[in-house]
Amino acid sequence: MALQATTTTFCFSPPSFRSTPPHAFTSKRRLSIKSSSGLSSSPLLSLSQSNLKGRAFTSDGSTTESPSVVCFGEMLIDFVPTTSGLSLAQAPAFKKAPGGAPANVAVGIARLGGSSAFIGKVGEDEFGYMLANILKDNNVNNEGMRFDPGARTALAFVTLTNEGEREFMFYRNPSADMLLEESELDLDLIKKAKIFHYGSISLITEPCKSAHIAAAKAAKEAGVILSYDPNLRLPLWPSADNARDEILSVWDTADIIKISEEEIEFLTKGEDPYDDSVVSKLFHPKLKLLLVTEGPEGCRYYTKDFSGRVHGLKVEVVDTTGAGDAFVAGILSQLACDLSLLQKD
Repeated sequence: MALQATTTTFCFSPPSFRSTPPHAFTSKRRLSIKSSSGLSSSPLLSLSQSNLKGRAFTSDGSTTESPSVVCFGEMLIDFVPTTSGLSLAQAPAFKKAPGGAPANVAVGIARLGGSSAFIGKVGEDEFGYMLANILKDNNVNNEGMRFDPGARTALAFVTLTNEGEREFMFYRNPSADMLLEESELDLDLIKKAKIFHYGSISLITEPCKSAHIAAAKAAKEAGVILSYDPNLRLPLWPSADNARDEILSVWDTADIIKISEEEIEFLTKGEDPYDDSVVSKLFHPKLKLLLVTEGPEGCRYYTKDFSGRVHGLKVEVVDTTGAGDAFVAGILSQLACDLSLLQKD
């Protein structure tokens, strides 16, 4: 879904296999889920372009309390065609739309009234400053952002079918988000959160991969809940096998995992994503909640003690970009208010 801003549009761009106790996949109880709605944001604020390299971003609009959810990873500019159903070459024009799944989730949580922060790296360029301002305008703590003077902010061109589905073409050679280093992490921000959320794109290349692993390790050791949305983007990976291996390399450390039926099929090498016995192979012993999104059909949810389904709402599809991120924002905003929901059916 797209969230409207005054001058731009924020696009919500969603191990070894083991058996799980049978009762985890038999109950048909329901889980109440809230999703975000489009709200108007204030005009972009001016931002000083000095003293931003390699240190915490200082903003007059920063929140004083520690954010409940810290989102880690990429933030970029999506170029979306003004006309759906055309190829990139055929599109008459494009509109720029801030994107990047972890940033989308952070904004979604803030718009739902929660407290969130974003940690990642952008270029020390106009797009980078624009993205920092958009986070600020949406009440997202951006003190964990870093600006790279030698790399540009990532760009992605998005094609939309007549049904609102999309495909991506990325420009990252390398982009600034790939260059975040472990030494640039705001570990204090991470350790004070209730939930630390991330995807898999930050695992593709060094040094960001090491920064990702270090951030998740610090969160885990501090007792923070780890939330993982693989958000598969195959064109960004060297190969399908490499993507599968790296996505699964951090699988067993996550407490909450959101995954789509297409991603289940990919990770299990073609097995039926609608078969509970297949889903059970992805449920590791320490996992608290596994969410499977099915687009217009809604979602399934699995814990060690119960499982069930929430049916989708009938809506007119305009653009599915970021629908999964909006879903994650709704889930995490509720869990951040009451983590005991993980034990309730």
